[in-house]
Amino acid sequence: MTEEPIYCSGCGIQIQTDDETAAGFVPRAALNHEPVLCRRCFRLKHYNEVQDVSMTADDFLKLLSQIANADALVVYLVDIFDLTGSWISGLQRFVGDNPVLLVGNKEDLLPKSTNPNKLKSWIRRSASDFGLRPVDVLLMSAEKNHGIDDVRQNIEYYREGRDVYVVGATNVGKSTFINHLIENAGEEAVITTSRFPGTTLDFIGIPLDDGSTLYDTPGIMNQAQAAHFVDPQDYKKIMPTKEIKPKVYQLNERQTLFLGGLGRIDYAGPGRRSLIVYTAGGLVIHRTKMENAASFYERQYGRLLTPPSHPVQLPVLKRYDFRTDALSSDVVFSGLGWVTVKGRGARISAWAPESIGVSLRTSVIKG
Repeated sequence: MTEEPIYCSGCGIQIQTDDETAAGFVPRAALNHEPVLCRRCFRLKHYNEVQDVSMTADDFLKLLSQIANADALVVYLVDIFDLTGSWISGLQRFVGDNPVLLVGNKEDLLPKSTNPNKLKSWIRRSASDFGLRPVDVLLMSAEKNHGIDDVRQNIEYYREGRDVYVVGATNVGKSTFINHLIENAGEEAVITTSRFPGTTLDFIGIPLDDGSTLYDTPGIMNQAQAAHFVDPQDYKKIMPTKEIKPKVYQLNERQTLFLGGLGRIDYAGPGRRSLIVYTAGGLVIHRTKMENAASFYERQYGRLLTPPSHPVQLPVLKRYDFRTDALSSDVVFSGLGWVTVKGRGARISAWAPESIGVSLRTSVIKG
């Protein structure tokens, strides 16, 4: 008689006892434990250690493409702080005709003076640029369990009795969000959560009261995410864990601000004006003259300008030119934060490695 397959209660992968190097491995003796956790999830849960697995981005995308054949609501989580890096390219192709509820996570990292309506408008415009038209845009903090009830109510409204698939790039907080849904319903958390990317390895189905199912899906590994171009120690420095605090600089014409070794913003003018930096505290901000900026970067990359703390080679920086037309504008460096430029008509050049998206938006800070 064939044994029924067993699935890891943490990441959803099918359990196997033969190959220690492959995903889903557990020692045979561990099959007697409830719930069953694969070795990877066990070490992640108890020791905060992350083990590499053999799944590729293509493997993840093949799993995700199954959603197009379902009749369901898709809840799409993005990282407010790293919108470009957390975007799934071609998502509409993978979800087919199913409606998409777009949820911006990590709202708790933004200053309390952030205007939520402006933030939602920016997310909606960004979605449109990527070819996605969500039925609604919501904000929440899965980490702080804030806004979860609003998201839950909207899920019930839009799903109309159908299954629900929660999708997103790695490390956007999907599993933490779903665990809050489960805990608030009186159940124990069942999904492995971590600050490290790539925790969920297969669909994890959670029965709903009306007979339908909520699925946690594998996180798609987007190479534009900040987590993929800095080492783990540096990632902790650029990714804030609490509300970010503004740093105000008065810049004269032809001055430059460096955001560690990962971003640069040149202010050409006109006049003297305020630039306000919103980044994690571990990112070193340094001011210099524009004419010295290139040579200074070559000398101080990975030294004074950190992160990175252990640079291998100098990255090629892509240039973005902007002219502000709002009273207050944000130059956004995806995964690093943003720089608010006060006043209309400022001539700005932003520089970053090509993997870091840079964009301009009307300021989301009130005032």
